[in-house]
This record gives sequence, structure tokens and C-alpha cells, in this order.
Amino acid sequence: MIFDTHAHYDDEAFDEDREDLLGSLQSHGIEAVTNVGASIKTSKNTLELTEKYPYVYGAIGVHPNETAELDEDKLNWLKENSKRKKIVAIGEIGLDYYWEEPDHDTQKTWFIKQLNLAREVKLPVIIHSRDAAKDTLDIMKAEKAEDIGGVIHCFSYGKEMAREYLNMGFYLGIGGVLTFKNARKLKEVVEYMPLEQLVLETDCPYLAPVPNRGKRNTSLNLSFVVREISMIKGIPEETIMEITSRNAKRLYALV
Repeated sequence: MIFDTHAHYDDEAFDEDREDLLGSLQSHGIEAVTNVGASIKTSKNTLELTEKYPYVYGAIGVHPNETAELDEDKLNWLKENSKRKKIVAIGEIGLDYYWEEPDHDTQKTWFIKQLNLAREVKLPVIIHSRDAAKDTLDIMKAEKAEDIGGVIHCFSYGKEMAREYLNMGFYLGIGGVLTFKNARKLKEVVEYMPLEQLVLETDCPYLAPVPNRGKRNTSLNLSFVVREISMIKGIPEETIMEITSRNAKRLYALV
């Protein structure tokens, strides 16, 4: 059984068949999913999904590109709702310099505040970092993020950066990008890293793996990612599923 550690099933891409799809996951080998908030609105959506489906857990937080919406009241809302039983992480939070909105200082301010929130409520973090490798790592080291723990979502950097995060005790989230032809760097990271720090994720509806690249992604596609990891590491697919599921439960304190 596979644990999808990062999904966005509240996305409008699932409006037509969300109930049927989520209802079918366990019969197709998906034992659990963590739905991840990226704004206050999607964090509220996440709470609703966790209440409806016993095998859906939640993370609440505000994505770097949405941090202009944050203020102390909204941060307090995150704090209060992080106490709910099925909320297992603060995220996704971090830095994203691919888009220039909001400005970098705003992103950094709320990244630090959300890191401190996670420390206060004793939950791991889900880190989003895009085109911001140095600043993300610098902030995490300055804030002693190794004491918080968590996962680097959709890991997209090279082996040197992977080593930094692995040494801090973080998990790396690996998904459909691993199957892309131009994913040489990421394949090298997966070959190098210990399987005990790897978790599977879709980021659905985005980043569907080959052979479904460009289509709507779902947790059902994770079998293609498992196959790729199996080929890279020379480990049976069943072992990959077993270890990554155990990793996910350890990451989210479900064991």
C-alpha cells in the first residue's frame, strides 16, 4: 500500500469526480493521503476533507506566493486549527522566487513565522522551495529547522543540497518528475539518498509522471514513481512501498 504524502484534492481539477476518486483510492492500493493547504482557503478545504475521509490527513499553511494574505489573525487561525487530531503538519511553506509576487522580504517574513508556529505546536513542516535554494537553506539553518523536522516537498535541487537536508534529518518528497527524461539530477539524488528518508508524493493535480505527463495527476499514478525508484536503486517495488509508507507515518507521527 502507498502513502501519498502531498496532494491537493480540494483543487477545482477534481470538482467533477472528487468523491468517486477519493472513495476508490484504498481499493487501488493507496492506503492514505495527506492533503496540503497552500492558503487559508485551501487549508479550510483541507480540514473538510480530513473530516469526510478516514484515510485523508491534512497539513495547513500558506504557500510563499500566497503570503501577502497573511496577518497575525490568520496566523492565529492556523495555530488553533493545527490542534485538530488529523492535522499532521504545517505546510506548505517556504520560498518561491519563480514568481515575483509577493516580494522576497514578505515571503521570508512569513516563512520564518510559520516555521516558528510549527515549532510551537510541535508539528513537522512541509517545505516548498523553488528557485530559492540558498535563501531557503540559510533561513532553515538560522531557525534551527532540524529541531522541527519535516519534508522538502517536490525536491528539485542537486546532490549537494540533498546532503544538507538529509543531514538535518529531513525527508525528501519524490514524485512524478523523477520519471521525466530531463530529470537526471533528481535520479542522481534518489540513487544517492537513503531510502529511509524518501517519501512518495504526487502534488496532484500537478506533475503527473510518464506515461501520463501533462494529464491530471492522482495518487493512482504513484505506481509509476515506485517503478522508477525500484529501477534506480535495484530494490523490489514492494520494498519501496513498504519502506516509504513507514517513512510517511514516521514523518507525520502516525506510528
